[in-house]
Amino acid sequence: MISKGAAARCAAGVLGGLMLVGVGTAAFAAYPDPEGSSGVDVKVDIAEVQNGALSLTVENTETALTETGSTAEYRQFTGALPNVTVTDTRTEVPSGVFWYVTGQASDFVGAAGQPSITPDHLGWSPALVTTGNGEVAAGDEVKTSLDEAPNNVGLTGEELLALSLDSASSTAASGQWTAGANLVLKTPVDVAPGGYTSLLTLSLFEDAL
Repeated sequence: MISKGAAARCAAGVLGGLMLVGVGTAAFAAYPDPEGSSGVDVKVDIAEVQNGALSLTVENTETALTETGSTAEYRQFTGALPNVTVTDTRTEVPSGVFWYVTGQASDFVGAAGQPSITPDHLGWSPALVTTGNGEVAAGDEVKTSLDEAPNNVGLTGEELLALSLDSASSTAASGQWTAGANLVLKTPVDVAPGGYTSLLTLSLFEDAL
């Protein structure tokens, strides 16, 4: 807020300027009421992108795992991946084009400097929240490295969460689909106690047949 003193100084300065500008004019306009105000509405119309867009959103930015189902051979912690939604508003998609979402975890890093837990100890079981008409499929279960084969690699690499299908009878050209996953972390029984954090990166890709 401008003080009255500052307003007076401003008025003097503006007045001086007006006086110079006012030379040769018929009259000097009164200085605007400093208590008054006015505004200008600034408007803009932003047109929608003609062909729409393909985008990914995640419901929450974090989730927690809690211990359940531990045995004499391993300790187990479970939780849920926040819902992941893909929105496709494109009106024109070339034939054979499809999208898919992958997830990849980093090491679980200890808050107190304890040894990290590698991401092969984290697995998931993807599931569709939006079933639709079969145009999208969930990825396969990925087990942890402490489980028996097959597919006991954990989320070390990019693992499939959901995949749009492209065919004459099912297409994901436009719409919105949501998927989630049950998460499971299995560690050796002698894992160092304490808090750990891992970043699970979800990525949306588009490809063509």
